[in-house]
This record gives sequence, C-alpha cells and structure tokens, in this order.
Amino acid sequence: MEGSNLPVPEAPVTNGAASLSNGALNVSAEDFAQVPLQDQYNIQSFEAQPQAQPISADEIALYDRQIRLWGVKAQEKLRTARILLIHMRALANEIAKNLVLAGIGSLTVLDSSIVTDDDLGAQFFISEQDIGHNRAEAAAPQIRKLNPRVALQVDTEDIQMKQPEFYAQFDMIIATDLDVQTLSTINASCRLCNRPFYASGTHGFYGYIFADLISHDYVIEREKSNRPTVPMQETFTRSIVSSTIKKENGKVIEMVTKREIYSPLLLANSSPLPAEQTNSRRRKLQVPPLLSCLRALWEFSTISGNIPSHSHADLALFTSLATEKHKELQLPTETLKSDFLRSFLQNIGSEIAPVTAFLGGQLAQDVINVLGQREQPIQNFLLFDGEESKGPVYALHSFFPGMESVLNPSMVPAPMEGAMAMPV
Repeated sequence: MEGSNLPVPEAPVTNGAASLSNGALNVSAEDFAQVPLQDQYNIQSFEAQPQAQPISADEIALYDRQIRLWGVKAQEKLRTARILLIHMRALANEIAKNLVLAGIGSLTVLDSSIVTDDDLGAQFFISEQDIGHNRAEAAAPQIRKLNPRVALQVDTEDIQMKQPEFYAQFDMIIATDLDVQTLSTINASCRLCNRPFYASGTHGFYGYIFADLISHDYVIEREKSNRPTVPMQETFTRSIVSSTIKKENGKVIEMVTKREIYSPLLLANSSPLPAEQTNSRRRKLQVPPLLSCLRALWEFSTISGNIPSHSHADLALFTSLATEKHKELQLPTETLKSDFLRSFLQNIGSEIAPVTAFLGGQLAQDVINVLGQREQPIQNFLLFDGEESKGPVYALHSFFPGMESVLNPSMVPAPMEGAMAMPV
C-alpha cells in the first residue's frame, strides 16, 4: 500500500526492453520478445515480508466466516497485503468493497479524475455533493466505514506521471477502466518491480479481467490417489512443482504445489487462442465475438485516441478492425454478427451495476486466492457477456523459441521465504 515507505531500489531497464520518456515507460512487443526469457519472468526478486503477527481473537471473531473458507494462514497473509487500486469507477468500487471487507492490510486508491454527473449512475461511494471533487478523495470516507481496520490512502496524482519504482511498495496492482496503452505501461512497470498485475474494465453488459502474475505458486488439496504425483509440465503454462501429504479425518490428503507462468498484456493482446480452441470447429464456434471486439476497441483507441462515436467513419473503422481481429483469431466469420457489433458499440463507456458487481467479485476473489496461495488463479483472460451470462477464460500467450525451458519447474526459482504469494 502507498502508506509504506520502504526503500525502493531504482528499477533497471535491461536489453532495450523498456525506455523512459516523459515519465512514461514505453515497451514494444518486439523489444519484449528480445529480452532473455529468464529476465522476462524473473526481472527482480521480491523482497521478503516481515513475519506476520498472529491473528488476534478479535480478528478471528470479525472474519470468522471467511476464515472457515480459506483458513487462518490465508487471513494472516491478507491482513498484511498492500494493494493499489487505480481509477475509481463503478468496477473499482466493487473491488474495493470486497477487498476491504475481506480484511486486507492497506488499500491505496489512485485517481486524478473529478466526479461528474455520469459517475452517479452506478457508483455507490459517491453522491451529488461530491460533484466537482476528486473521485478517489470522494470515495475514501465510505470505504473507511466498511472496515476501519484497513489502512486507506488516497493518491490524486495522474497515473501517467508514476515512475516504475512507485509500484514496488505494493503487493498487488489493480487497474480498471483504462485504455490499453496506459494498462500496458502499468503492466510493464509492475514487471520491472516483479509485482502481480490485474487489469479489468466494463462496457455496459460486457467486461473482462486480465491477470499477469508473472510466476505464481499455489497449493491444491485433494485426496491422495494410488498414482504418485511427480513434478511435470501439465500445460504450456502450468507445472507441478512438488507435493506433500497429511492425514485429516482419517483420510490421506495430498497438497500439490503448482506453478503458473504468465504473459504481459502487451503480448497477450496479440496472442492466438490456445490450440485446443482453434483445432476444433465446435470450440471455435463457442468463442464469443467479445474478444475480437475488445481487441478492435483497443486498436481503435490507439489509432484515434478516443472511443468510437456514432459517425459513419468511426463505425466503419471499428467494424473493419473487429473483422480483422476475428480473422487473426481464426474464428468463423459467421460468429461475428452485425447485431453483436451494434450491441457492443452501444455499450461502450457505460456502466451497469450488476456487471460491475460480478466482475468486481470475481477479481477480488482471485486476488484473495493469489495472496493466500489457494486455488488456481485466472489464466489469463476472463471475458464476460452479461447478455448471455457467460464468463469463459482463455489462456492467451505468445510462443517464442526456447520458452519451454522457462516453464520447466527446475528452471524457475520458488518464491522467497516469507513472500506473500508473490511471483518470483
């Protein structure tokens, strides 16, 4: 959290993969691909956290129901977690609510925007009296009321002015409802500091969650089978690292440590669908056109610096970009229908409370699981279509020669002792 004043070493820029210009970090896909793979996934070691104090009886009583779900150890990790939440719109309201009620250590809300009439539709931390005031400062009093135990800081500086080392003081960075260039800049800065990053956004009935945890270890508990569990590569991104056993209620329980490797947004945004999707026409027909439209929207914003208007020129450009992205993903042309294009365009920039509630809950739960090193995290794109009530997850990764060596568990060091579920 921003309240921490830990000494932060200057983040190095290596192999031409990043450059600083006017306070912003500029990274291209080509530059990233040229960085040695071990540097992509282990740029800077995560500092070991001080040993957490045992959770108090008062806290056990306060968080009793959730401790029953994820255990005391996970709750102890939550209570020391420092989280940065960027851009306080309706989606960020939901994320903040869920994380603060869960009992994280501290939360920093960052937003340089001013409250307007449009913010009153779906945001519940602000009111008409806040119009004209900073959005983060306006939301802060209501956030504090949810859980006074959580340390809350407010930062009103423009996110574009933040240097990469700024992010090193946090354990988790979450950015919402921002353009893809800003998200990619934040993501690159987080990688330089070796900090996990989430991006999320909504457009009316539609939304997404993206996760870049760099390298994340988590534990799955299951009843032990007759077949021994050995370290191995399960998928392109997931490996079994180790396993231990324990006896519980007369059963032998196996605790399997797995490791997921992630890609940054810059690469995931141009990556193909997994082979298991593209090798089956039936599965390709099930891929929502939302992915093509989201990529088209980001491309449109990069070209024009804005979202599509209702002008003929903007509609024609967006339609052309969506069709192009659909072909790049090798999806059947018949799944990109004019009705969906029209609906997506009508929803751009709007906020609908049930959609932000769903995505905010999903993202916050994933953050809690990651901090507690429990359950498999999102890998790496979740797409939500509120009209269809579907939220499929796709692993979008670029393929580089030699990448399989990075994914070998023996090649990727385990998290440092005392680190809170952070990537190595």
